[in-house]
Amino acid sequence: MLCTQRLGRLSAGVGALRPRRAGQGSFGAGLWARRVSTSWSPVGAAFNVKPQGLRLDLFGERRGLFGVPELSAPEGFHVAQEKALRKTEFLVERACSSPPGPQTVLIFDELSDSLCRVADLADFVKIAHPEPAFREAAEEACRSIGTMVEKLNTNVELYQSLQKLLADKRLVDSLDPETRRVAELFMFDFEISGIHLDEEKRKRAVDLNVKILDLSSKFLMGTNFPNKIEKHLLPEHIRHNFTRDGDHIIIDGLHAEAPDDLVREAAYKVFLYPNAGQLKCLEELLSNRDLLAKLVGYSTFSHRALQGTIAKNPETVMQFLEKLSDRLSERTIKDFEVMRKMKMKLNPQNSELMPWDPPYYSGLIRAERYNIEPSLYCPFFSLGACMEGLNVLFNKLLGISLYAEQPAKGEVWCEDVRKLAVVHEAEGLLGYIYCDFFQRQDKPHQDCHFTIRGGRLKEDGEYQLPVVVLMLNLPHATRTSPTLLTPGMMENLFHEMGHAMHSMLGRTRYQHVTGTRCPTDFAEVPSILMEYFANDYRVVNQFARHYQTGQPLPKNMVSRLCESKKVCAAADMQLQVFYATLDQIYHGKHPLRKSTTDILKEAQEKFYGLPYVPNTAWQLRFSHLVGYGAKYYSYLMSRAVASMVWKECFLQDPFNRAAGERYRREMLAHGGGREPMLMVQVVRMFETFGKSPSIFPPNFGDLSPPPTYDATAPTCFQDLLGKY
Repeated sequence: MLCTQRLGRLSAGVGALRPRRAGQGSFGAGLWARRVSTSWSPVGAAFNVKPQGLRLDLFGERRGLFGVPELSAPEGFHVAQEKALRKTEFLVERACSSPPGPQTVLIFDELSDSLCRVADLADFVKIAHPEPAFREAAEEACRSIGTMVEKLNTNVELYQSLQKLLADKRLVDSLDPETRRVAELFMFDFEISGIHLDEEKRKRAVDLNVKILDLSSKFLMGTNFPNKIEKHLLPEHIRHNFTRDGDHIIIDGLHAEAPDDLVREAAYKVFLYPNAGQLKCLEELLSNRDLLAKLVGYSTFSHRALQGTIAKNPETVMQFLEKLSDRLSERTIKDFEVMRKMKMKLNPQNSELMPWDPPYYSGLIRAERYNIEPSLYCPFFSLGACMEGLNVLFNKLLGISLYAEQPAKGEVWCEDVRKLAVVHEAEGLLGYIYCDFFQRQDKPHQDCHFTIRGGRLKEDGEYQLPVVVLMLNLPHATRTSPTLLTPGMMENLFHEMGHAMHSMLGRTRYQHVTGTRCPTDFAEVPSILMEYFANDYRVVNQFARHYQTGQPLPKNMVSRLCESKKVCAAADMQLQVFYATLDQIYHGKHPLRKSTTDILKEAQEKFYGLPYVPNTAWQLRFSHLVGYGAKYYSYLMSRAVASMVWKECFLQDPFNRAAGERYRREMLAHGGGREPMLMVQVVRMFETFGKSPSIFPPNFGDLSPPPTYDATAPTCFQDLLGKY
């Protein structure tokens, strides 16, 4: 029933009480329009000034993180957790004693909400809060709530209260479509948790789920842990590129953009050197997932994980990936050859293309061909300008404005976190976005979106406003300039804001299906679609201004930037196919035929093409194996759907208000409350191709976006794949 999910970039509702990614439905504005605050300030200005201490209302009443009173101190997590568990007991009793009907679903959703509001918040705090005491308390809360969720998902009496509703055809027929789907989703969560098993096996399922939670947390921590090497083992002339610790060198990443081949090679070999503990953790995680899947009646974990997605099953995913790989193969070989020639030109003595080379040499080729040195673009992309650009886009498309609001004392975890109010011109306040945008020590490097509180219609008729966090890693403003973004950073900002608006733009009755709580291969569609807007000159021209002179970004610079995306795009996509395939194999038939490293080597040679490097284990750094286990293909699938949405709705006019309203009404508004393929069909994604949505993955016609306005939309699929 639980809903903890973070959505990142190519980076629980109670199930019957496992949280889901969701969207919003559509109630009348009169139910939830909110008073406009007088303390809001323009969004652009708020992000181009350095926050002052007084912004945080240091002399006001301390409210606790996100305004939750209990969380003014780490100990508050225990208080919040106990409060949620007590409410859970009350709601379980109420669900089991009430006659079946629509009220049953409302009780289940309230039960889901009471747990998710602690678990989702804690899931964010445990990785992002700068204070260890807060992180540790949040970690414990996550484990406690997670254990309760798994127990609820195998609670027979609770299950029977829902079964009575769904077994009564008269009652089911009386339910509105959203209520019926939410009831079925709760039932689905019971079923995949093993509710049909005997008592001993149900307990085993709970134990496995709790163990998987622990292993997932441990594996995630290990993916970012740096490796050390004695400094004398590295050539002296490259040691300055890394952090020193006495007689050791610390390597905490791949240094993929380093111009020195030897620096990239050393970082790759040291950072990816196998760690025995992390390897054992991964093996146990995969093994326990497989045991759980088999225990509850699935042949593999992938079959279990893909229930309810667009793809439906791993056979369809593999067909999709293999077909995509075949179509990319010839172009990928050409891309590698172009990179190899560039390497030979710069380093004739060592011209073999290796896995640590593509990011650097493809970037070099793009810069050389199109003169797209990021420093030429950064002055036009101040953070404030980019935020104002998003504000303009949302206002024109959807009638929505973003306003900066001063947080109360204790409400945020770092003084440079900004709080945004999302306001509709007719419906009022829709929710809040907390923007944790800036670099700091020990902050995770991945850009991502967190649901903190899902939207839902409460029993008193008031709407519970959604709350989310966007986390980026942008440089701080300097004494002489605001924060300046590279084109890639700007695109990432638009991507993550796509997730945030998915959470804001609608009003589902149930938080179990709110915002991004929907199938993973649909949840990435709104965020990837935002990349199209970020690469369209008509949009960029609205906000890209030089922070000193006010000069607009020249149109030819945007065109060059977008054209450059075609360079080595097949190789970039082939790498994602390799990652997605590896994810499917790891979560496929067990016991695995070979070690995870041998499988990596085999898949890399077949689905990527560059040689495996002995004594490396990239899979131990593959953090997406936790949050996207068996679903990493979702980025590629969602990109295909997003390209169709762009063509159908926004290609001719990216500011088309009617298209924006239709996109919100037919796709964003429903979150997980409607089958994703039905939403895709309604937006007439498939009319051009005359295809049935039921055969979408292997037969969806044209993966590529169409030719775009002045070649300014993303071209990841354009001119690469053609039509099936």
